[in-house]
Amino acid sequence: MAKIDIPASGAPLNISVVYSPEPRQVRQWAVSLPSGATLAQALAACGIFEEFAHLRASPLSLGIWGLKTPLTQPLQDADRIEIYRELRVDPKVARRERFNRQGAKRAGLFAKSRPGAKAGY
Repeated sequence: MAKIDIPASGAPLNISVVYSPEPRQVRQWAVSLPSGATLAQALAACGIFEEFAHLRASPLSLGIWGLKTPLTQPLQDADRIEIYRELRVDPKVARRERFNRQGAKRAGLFAKSRPGAKAGY
């Protein structure tokens, strides 16, 4: 556990740190910090860098409740810090490839048609 030098001037903050190393895997840490703590101090306190050492080497993409945030952001009680992974596939390319595999008849708006109905209905 890292030592944090913050003057304790109020109630402690209960912070949640969430990271998904791979699809369908989520790791979560609960951290209690003194008021005035920053996002960087919460990451150091939760011990994520000991478990996932590769996060130290690359610049992190971070957010609080889905909003991108810098490491110097002061935290509030019940904040949820999220560490984002890089996308492996561009969503537009994935959709285009999926459509090409499925074909026009089995995808999209007209995927299910009634028997005997006109084309497009």
